[in-house]
Amino acid sequence: MSALSNSLTGNHAANLAEKPSVLGAGFVADLADQPVEGGFDPTFGNVTWQTLISGDLTTSNGLVLGVANFPAHGMLHPHRHTPPEFYFCLAGSGVVTLDGVDYQVGPGSAVFIPSDVEHGVVAGPEGLKFAYGFGEDAFSTIEYRFSA
Repeated sequence: MSALSNSLTGNHAANLAEKPSVLGAGFVADLADQPVEGGFDPTFGNVTWQTLISGDLTTSNGLVLGVANFPAHGMLHPHRHTPPEFYFCLAGSGVVTLDGVDYQVGPGSAVFIPSDVEHGVVAGPEGLKFAYGFGEDAFSTIEYRFSA
């Protein structure tokens, strides 16, 4: 399966039209201006996300950054991908499972997910919100492999 996000919508398309032609030019991406994606595919769960930095959407390389939101008891089903990833919990609580080991997370928790480690998320009763990131050029190039 290719990246969970595969189209340019909303303000990302507008940002592409406005982005400078010089890679490496600084910019500011506002979460409120980014389209909400996901939340509708039973393959990956009912998590939604907003991508802030990704080379296919912004004048950047080497970094993907976004924010994931889970409703109460929401899920991101177990999966793997080759690039390492991090989560930084912003609000709520939940359980992140890494290769079968459960870790409780809450505001201020940082999670490191090594390359190809199976991981999934279950939000607590108040939901869960975290920043996620990869040391990759674009979110669209990350291949998610969901477990059976």
